[in-house]
Amino acid sequence: MKTRTFLLAALFSLPTMTLASTLYKCTDRSGVVLFTNQKTSQKNCRVLIQQTGPAASPGSRSPAAARPTPGDFPRISADQQRSRDGDRRAILEQELSTEQKNLQQAQATLTTATPQTAPALRDSVALHQRNLEALKKELGRLH
Repeated sequence: MKTRTFLLAALFSLPTMTLASTLYKCTDRSGVVLFTNQKTSQKNCRVLIQQTGPAASPGSRSPAAARPTPGDFPRISADQQRSRDGDRRAILEQELSTEQKNLQQAQATLTTATPQTAPALRDSVALHQRNLEALKKELGRLH
C-alpha cells in the first residue's frame, strides 16, 4: 500500500517535475501495476504521458499562447475596435447606473424591514454592492 501511495504521489507531482519526459503504466503477468518513466520489456507497458520539453509550471503560458496569430485570422481595424470599446463602456456605465439605483432601493427597503424579511434584504443589498464592485472593476480595465 505504501508503494501505491508513493506512486500516486509521484504521478500527481509530475507537472512540477522536469526529469521524466514519458510516463508509462506497466502491468506484469500477476496484474501488479507500476507507474514508471522507464519502459521494461518484461511488463506490458503503455504510455500515459509523453512530454517533449520541461514540465509547465502553474501559471506559465501554454504552447498555443506562444504561437503567433495565423495570417488568415480575421482582424478588425483600430477604428472598429475603438467603436466596440466605446459601446462596451456605454453598456457597462448603463449597468452601473441601474445597479446603483437598485442598491439605493434595496437599502431604503431594508430600513423599513421586519425582522423576518431583514436577512433576505441584507443579502440583496450585499449582492448589489458586489455587482457594483464588479462593474467598477470591469470599467477600470477599459483603456
